[in-house]
Amino acid sequence: MNGIADAGRDAFTVFLIVGGPAMAVALIVGVVISILQTMTQVQEQTLVAIPKIISVGATVLIAMPFMAAALFAFMERIAARIVAGG
Repeated sequence: MNGIADAGRDAFTVFLIVGGPAMAVALIVGVVISILQTMTQVQEQTLVAIPKIISVGATVLIAMPFMAAALFAFMERIAARIVAGG
């Protein structure tokens, strides 16, 4: 049971590391656009979508080597656990 809990904890940590940068950028861009919408009183819901898509896409492209390395290391750890028998 301890091995399964360790694998789950490791998977959750990798999930946060891989998804964190894109989610943080989406949050920051969303807050900035919301503040600008509030200041200008332009309440257009679709105005937020394009900057978020572009910024998250750019973040994913920039962070891709880091994300791939984290996922590859995680897969190596999982494969080593499988080979070791648990």
